[in-house]
Amino acid sequence: MINNRPDWDSYFMEIAQIVSKRSTCKRRNVGALIVKEKRILSTGYNGAPTGLKHCIEAGCLREKLNIASGERHELCKGLHAEQNAIIQAAYHGVSISSADIYSTHLPCSICIKMIINAGIVRVFYTNGYPDSLSMEMIDESGIALVKVDMNTDSESKHQTAASYRNSKSGNPGNKIRKTKLHSAKKI
Repeated sequence: MINNRPDWDSYFMEIAQIVSKRSTCKRRNVGALIVKEKRILSTGYNGAPTGLKHCIEAGCLREKLNIASGERHELCKGLHAEQNAIIQAAYHGVSISSADIYSTHLPCSICIKMIINAGIVRVFYTNGYPDSLSMEMIDESGIALVKVDMNTDSESKHQTAASYRNSKSGNPGNKIRKTKLHSAKKI
């Protein structure tokens, strides 16, 4: 019998991809989950606030105004997946300090600010997002950034994640961009 059991990072990223299927955004389906000690604490997907019409029903203002991806976030009615995951944890009284976040996409600059202040220490993602300010803040904050390649076999992904965890210096390759870890700060 072949063992198709995924490594932890692949497992959590696959769940984030399933969560993204609940998205109500017309432009991009994003899912996120917050994990601590291999336990899922919270999930989120991008969509309108509770009780408001979703973009798939009401239309997308950003599309109507031809606003490029990664720009003018304030002109979107929806919350991002990472924001919803953080909000759900807070709503239910779950501490996410020193946790990891798995997101189908690289978080935008607004989400990164929330991730930093929430005390999340690592961001795992599969797809990029056009927001250079986000990358600058990740570099400055010391949050570890890990790109999970979902197109490789499970063993390669596991080795990639393991090399990240065991590496003390340098960039182990193009699948992972490592910055120094920081200790969670209480605010």
